[in-house]
Amino acid sequence: MPDHSTGHVDWTDHAAVLFDLDGVVTPTAEVHMRAWSEMFNEFLSSGDQGGGDRAEYTDADYFAHVDGKPRYDGVRDFLSSRGIDLPEGSSEDSADTLSVRGLGNRKNDAFNAVLERDGVEAYPGSVALLDHLRDLGLPLAVVSSSANAPAVLEAAGLSDRFATVVSGAVADELGLPGKPAPDTFVHAAEVLGTTPEHAVVLEDAVSGVRAGAAGHFALVIGVDRGAGAQVLTDAGADVVVPDLADLVPAATEGDAR
Repeated sequence: MPDHSTGHVDWTDHAAVLFDLDGVVTPTAEVHMRAWSEMFNEFLSSGDQGGGDRAEYTDADYFAHVDGKPRYDGVRDFLSSRGIDLPEGSSEDSADTLSVRGLGNRKNDAFNAVLERDGVEAYPGSVALLDHLRDLGLPLAVVSSSANAPAVLEAAGLSDRFATVVSGAVADELGLPGKPAPDTFVHAAEVLGTTPEHAVVLEDAVSGVRAGAAGHFALVIGVDRGAGAQVLTDAGADVVVPDLADLVPAATEGDAR
């Protein structure tokens, strides 16, 4: 059982660990946030079709409507929150197409440009936890709403750490609903040969924490990268930490001395 006051987790109680990627393992959530902001504010300021509230898109909009969700769901939910009506369009829509999927593709192009230009480096605390779990021999998975998850892992040099990657593209291929539905996490647990009641979920997004709680996982750990500790707790997190280094036993014990 976790110690909620310290974030201590006895990892040997569990059979598998399932990580969200952006904001949990790598700081690519910041890249996503910038790409979303640039895309939405360009669209909102253009006065293009759809009507609705054209006030500036903010980080609060990201956390409320976009964070952790499949890309097109994030577009759809944000536009709905503003009363903006665009056609759904096709996944093949160009970035210039004024549709839900066209805007999603525009955001994806911006993200990939930043990733290619700047690369990405994993959070040191996350690497420390990955090292610890590797030493324990626990099977690990990445469960990400992003179709770019494999490219991000490759850029960060972490592809070999995970037995399976359930990306947004895999979810689409398998017909799995995205977070906050628990299906992608449940699928990852099954691929690793276990069930939710024996697996741990690590998430920084409210939608991802809700997915872990809805799936009745053994433990849902919230990583507070800006959503807020109380918000993540209210969404269903059993433990909230600011950094995954806090979940490495040696680090926790050292802090207590």
